[in-house]
Amino acid sequence: MNKESRILKEALETARGFHRSGSIDVRRLQEYEALCAPVPKFTGEDVRALRDRIKVSQLVLAQLINTSASTVRAWETGQKKPDGPSCKLLDILAPKRIEALL
Repeated sequence: MNKESRILKEALETARGFHRSGSIDVRRLQEYEALCAPVPKFTGEDVRALRDRIKVSQLVLAQLINTSASTVRAWETGQKKPDGPSCKLLDILAPKRIEALL
């Protein structure tokens, strides 16, 4: 486990302790859980499947996650891999619809 993962895990455990003691409510705990959750990795195939599922072009997906269409194209062809912030936005979009990012 890298240092960043360990710190996030400890922060989440601290938040859970605060919740058990009544210092923070469940809503605040859920915010900590969302912030400390590991960011999943996306492959080019994952990006393409997501784009097909929500029925958008490479350009529209790029605009939704604030990147370029050429970057989305590079992900889908395996020339590049989505990084942390892009993966987080893709993860938000994956179980939901476009409205999640609008």
